[in-house]
Amino acid sequence: MAFFFAQFLTGLANASSLFLVASGLSLIFGVTRIVNFAHGSFYMLGAFIGITLMQILPGAIGFWGAILLTGLAVGLIGAVVEMLVLRPIYRAPELFQLVATFGVILVIQDLALMTWGAEDRLGPRAPGLRGVWRIFGEPVPKYDIVIIAITPFILFALWYLIARTRAGILVRAATQDREMVGALGVNQAWLFTGVFALGSALAGWGGALQLPKGGADLLMDFNIIGAVFVVVVIGGMGSLPGAFIATVLISVLNVFGVTYLPQSTLVLMFVVMAVVLIIRPYGLLGREEVAGEHGQVGAPDMPIRPYGPVGQALVAALLLVLALLPVFADQFMLILMIDMIVFALFAASLHFILGTGGLVSFGHAAFFGGGAYAAALLVFHTDTPMELAFLFAPLAAGLLALAIGWFCIRLTGVYFAMLTLAFSQLVWSLAYQWRAVTRGDDGLVNIWPSDWLGETASYYYFTLILGVGGILFLRHVIHAPFGYALRAGRDSPRQAEAMGINVKRIQFAAFALAGAMAGLAGGIFVFSKGSVFPTELEIAASFDALIVVFLGGVKTLAGGVVGAGFMTVVEDWLTRLEYWRLLLGLVIIAVVIIAPEGIVGSIRTFWNRIRGSEEEAAK
Repeated sequence: MAFFFAQFLTGLANASSLFLVASGLSLIFGVTRIVNFAHGSFYMLGAFIGITLMQILPGAIGFWGAILLTGLAVGLIGAVVEMLVLRPIYRAPELFQLVATFGVILVIQDLALMTWGAEDRLGPRAPGLRGVWRIFGEPVPKYDIVIIAITPFILFALWYLIARTRAGILVRAATQDREMVGALGVNQAWLFTGVFALGSALAGWGGALQLPKGGADLLMDFNIIGAVFVVVVIGGMGSLPGAFIATVLISVLNVFGVTYLPQSTLVLMFVVMAVVLIIRPYGLLGREEVAGEHGQVGAPDMPIRPYGPVGQALVAALLLVLALLPVFADQFMLILMIDMIVFALFAASLHFILGTGGLVSFGHAAFFGGGAYAAALLVFHTDTPMELAFLFAPLAAGLLALAIGWFCIRLTGVYFAMLTLAFSQLVWSLAYQWRAVTRGDDGLVNIWPSDWLGETASYYYFTLILGVGGILFLRHVIHAPFGYALRAGRDSPRQAEAMGINVKRIQFAAFALAGAMAGLAGGIFVFSKGSVFPTELEIAASFDALIVVFLGGVKTLAGGVVGAGFMTVVEDWLTRLEYWRLLLGLVIIAVVIIAPEGIVGSIRTFWNRIRGSEEEAAK
């Protein structure tokens, strides 16, 4: 019994810093509706700034003073980021803003590398709190007991700020109806800046507070952000009490999971999140999110129509150039184009459900990697011919999408996105840990195409035909009655239901089709590389596809394709440089600010303005 109690205290201690970070993210989302993936970067900055200040300021006063100053410094950095990066794009679709926050992650990563170097930093011991206290005979670190005691005061301070102060009343009002707050004359710009600064400061305090238990390294941002989003979603987006309950639940379960079921630690929190969302679709204490309620993918714009004569001529010219490419291009260029076409098909499959259906998936890589693994497993274990194994890739991915979609489709908004992320993480864990079948992180190798596709040029044409064919097939579906029904469910689900359209069934079918097309891309990918690894199933792979769709343009059918081409070329060029993340992040932020409708959407808007001016001049 004493051992269980000690484990429970360890979980509570781990929950302290996690709650600070999660409460900051919950506040930011509740008011600004920003899905801030850069929140982990502020946590990392808190650790590095905190350890620097602790080395400068001596003694116990210096230690706790450094933690206080760290939060203030990170809050100031957050305010600057909000004003320079996010404020110019508040009118853009809200989930489009996550692309900007991803750019911020890349910038902060390289700035931290330039400032503190690549070496991990060990956190200093808290003065006067070294050693352990024995509770019922079990050793518990003194620092753990202290931060457990501090956490209720932090929770009370946040409750008092939100419930008993004028600023808190404005924050709660903005969480419920920010348009009404603006109508009452409140300066929303400064309210958003203040909330973002407070949320960033809380993340910074969390990073500094955990230093005696861990330290500082450049992977902290990605290591913490998954757990933070899980906590916020389980508790309910925007709910501080919910975040506290979820933090304690996840932290305690992780501690016991490490002790009794270590194989579960990679996915335990995602399993808990999936179970909670299936039972209570909007978290423990959250309120229901309605897709499109806050403009997640943008308000309906002019109807999407097939290309006119000019557009068709441009597409035909592009296809002609691609068909003639092996005549004048070297092998490296052909391999790069294969990668680009595969990525374009993957992104187009995500755009099909995101732009057309309004379903924002954070776990689409499960189907891309799932298709790749399905084909590779047949070849590796049964020597199945490449042709049959390749056909199995989209079939397996489509069936996987049917299984996952059955649970996810009844959810909406951010909760739908996070449940897809949970299932994607489960698939990744299966590939990573089932070594007897998948060989774990060693991957499946020697998965090469048949002899008739052995030459690079031959496989390029194979990729071109299937990749472009898949994209054109998705375009055809979008312009078919099915596609119009899918868009009707996106723009006005109640009216669509009143017209006799079964919105959920249409979305379910679209989700499965998108999964199958992502699996097709995965099948092309695995035979082009000759191998597949669990990295193709990671969260980062899903976010890459999500980013290129938003960069290309959500409201345009070519958005995913153009975004994929843009990112492939830019990454191939920038990754040759030392601080390529910094430059790539700045490029992403610049595109987001300059072209908030995406690359293709902005070009289309510019072209429509020119045509409108010409028509006015003609009159």
